[in-house]
Amino acid sequence: MGSKREKPCTVIAVPSGWTATLDGYRWARDTVGESGGAVYRLHGKAGAPDLYLKHGHGSVASDIHSETARLRWLADYLPVPHVVQAERMPHEAWLLMTAMPGLTAYQVMQGHPELRTVVVDALALFLQRLHAIPVERCPFQSSHAQRLALARARIDAGLVDEDDFDEEREGWTAEQVWGAMQELLPLTPDTVVTHGDYSLDNLFIQDGEVVGCIDTGRVGIADRYQDLAIMWNCLGEFGAPLQERFMQRYGIAHIDEAKLTFHLLLDELF
Repeated sequence: MGSKREKPCTVIAVPSGWTATLDGYRWARDTVGESGGAVYRLHGKAGAPDLYLKHGHGSVASDIHSETARLRWLADYLPVPHVVQAERMPHEAWLLMTAMPGLTAYQVMQGHPELRTVVVDALALFLQRLHAIPVERCPFQSSHAQRLALARARIDAGLVDEDDFDEEREGWTAEQVWGAMQELLPLTPDTVVTHGDYSLDNLFIQDGEVVGCIDTGRVGIADRYQDLAIMWNCLGEFGAPLQERFMQRYGIAHIDEAKLTFHLLLDELF
């Protein structure tokens, strides 16, 4: 991660038995997208790879525990960070994992405009690989019905950041987003194994290929548009032709506008 995304910090308390692994590292805390938890990059240890540590309390601890389970399962199918250590206490959790090689897809798209079509094609191919995993092998559910229930709970608890809505919903309330989603129901799901947050920041590119994905806490069986919509939204920053190319390379000849809109609305509430 670049310096704009992190700041040096002191060592935090970790479970007993982790000290030998972590001795000798310099610590930096990620300042972007922590969602109530904390993410640290451990670097600078001679002869040792960079590591990432996620730490959180309460509901964030539950999320970290869920991500740990999904990382271990997904590792049989796709390149993901290796879980070095993980521990869950009643109200606290830690996840220590290896860093991914390469740059994020966003970093490549932003810094190397000449590679944008290459990246888009690679992202579509990688998503095909993910969605080809047999659903009967996936122990995790992430259906839109389940996520709607979670979204409703977040609205009721006042946890939705309405100031962070996409430009086309600027000034909306969470209740307006909720109402707009209800108008698009029911949806007939086309279920696959989904990432859940298939964004440019969560995919890593090296030599024109996707070499890994991170932030797997939402992995589970859901409609394929859960992933397609988020990537579509990310690519909007780089123009409609790349959005269309992504869909075509993935294999979508005719976009289901209702599903696309529904999943974009749903993502606003998380």
